[in-house]
Amino acid sequence: MRDQIDALDQQIQSLLNQRAQCAQEVAEVKLADAQDGEDVLFYRPEREAAVLRNIMQRNTGPLSNEEMARLFREIMSVCLALEQPMKIAFLGPEGTFTQAAALKHFGHSVNTIPFSTIDEVFREVDADACNYGVVPVENSTEGVISHTLDMLIESPLKICGEVSLRIHQYLMGQEQSFSDIKKVYSHQQSLAQCREWLDSRLPGIERIPVNSNAEAARLASLEQGAAAIASIAAGEIYKLNLLAEKIEDEPDNTTRFIILGKQNVDASSSAENKEKSNEQSLALDKTSIMVTSANKSGALHSLLKPIAENGLSMTRIESRPSRRGIWQYLFFIDIDGHISHPSVARAVAEIEQQANVMKILGSYPKAVL
Repeated sequence: MRDQIDALDQQIQSLLNQRAQCAQEVAEVKLADAQDGEDVLFYRPEREAAVLRNIMQRNTGPLSNEEMARLFREIMSVCLALEQPMKIAFLGPEGTFTQAAALKHFGHSVNTIPFSTIDEVFREVDADACNYGVVPVENSTEGVISHTLDMLIESPLKICGEVSLRIHQYLMGQEQSFSDIKKVYSHQQSLAQCREWLDSRLPGIERIPVNSNAEAARLASLEQGAAAIASIAAGEIYKLNLLAEKIEDEPDNTTRFIILGKQNVDASSSAENKEKSNEQSLALDKTSIMVTSANKSGALHSLLKPIAENGLSMTRIESRPSRRGIWQYLFFIDIDGHISHPSVARAVAEIEQQANVMKILGSYPKAVL
């Protein structure tokens, strides 16, 4: 059986190198076909999403669909690095959940670059200093990340993809027991996600919000009596003791992150190159829009009516003050389907007729993993 495994390993290694060679040839073709001054798109979100879906559909085990897709994500990441080494901006510092989301989406063969604020991530991608950016947009327990929505209003960047990450929170510090903890550092979202646990286990202890969980871990590594709520990765970076694990109040606590870029992403159904039913093709992608309406009776109903009339599903709606007038609001809406789909295009056009302002934030593949 060991001889059989050795032989299979040789086959796998040979096939991986063949795939890598094909990736290099694809890059050469793209560069040869590019017009002078034209940007060459090496990363195709819809293509990668289609590949991963097909891998999961044809998987027969014993490896799970998720594990098989994760392995192929890393293979694609390595091959893409041969075409174009990518720089990915993320909300840092090192060890944040946003970095974990970036690596989950792009694989470990990209260069992840930390920035201290969401604004900086947007700015670096807009300035072409990084190929893409990753920022959090909503948490299943605590709701939307308002700063991300505010940046999407004015930024020319588009949403090119999304990734969901199950969030587990860990209490760590230099101390060995709860009794020595005098303060707890963490991001305000994480403090909120662990509120009940903190009330029960560390009542009366000072809770100090900071820019990120990784920053919380760094501060805890410098202070006696301080602890941090952060990821295991951040704790390892700053050599903290694990005091309690999975302290989030909701066991299904999940954060959704968006991928920021400059390209228009094609529909996933076209990337799969096969016939799909209307319902199936709509389920593969998502279109995000931002709209404003007049402050009058029935205004929101008028905006949402075209979605139902065109047989579409609205998966999310959030409101934000417009800052341009008292009691005027912006609405962020996610709709199933790509903007190239006739039903989605028709609904968005009808919404635009009812809205004071409308902006398409992006059409992109739904998170696969």
